[in-house]
Amino acid sequence: MSVLTSFPPVSRPDARLIVLGSMPGRASLAASRYYAHPRNVFWPVIEAILGIPWTLPYEERLEEIRIRRIALWDVLGACMRSGSLDSKIEASSIVLNDFQSFFTLHTSITTIFFNGAKAGMIYRGKVVPVLPEPFRSLRLVSLPSTSPAHAAMSFEKKLEAWKRIRRALDENG
Repeated sequence: MSVLTSFPPVSRPDARLIVLGSMPGRASLAASRYYAHPRNVFWPVIEAILGIPWTLPYEERLEEIRIRRIALWDVLGACMRSGSLDSKIEASSIVLNDFQSFFTLHTSITTIFFNGAKAGMIYRGKVVPVLPEPFRSLRLVSLPSTSPAHAAMSFEKKLEAWKRIRRALDENG
């Protein structure tokens, strides 16, 4: 089993919120793209709530995310995992991303949205305790995973939960 490394953040300094996954899956790592698995509904959800067509070329979708002052990243900078499931992440191999540096450069972020329970669990358990104020007081919101592994929840129910991102953007101007 080899060490997996996540991608750099997609962001602008004036980002208002960030969406954090745990670690990209196999398809995403192979494509070097966030949410590249064809059955991951992240981009269709983003299209439904923000109007960014999932059919746009990847770099254009990222630019549209940035324009809306949203950042994308992962909680883990590196880990060992067999397959793509979060449940297969070896806890002893976890290397966290540097959130203190990130938030120091992105002072407008008020809310962190987690794409799935594992991202939120790791962030709350391992990142929050080591962050200084005011970074440890950011609003934390867990959303249902857009992964195809979370197929028990319908697209419509996922979409309804993910609409919180639209509301957060509207609240924060």
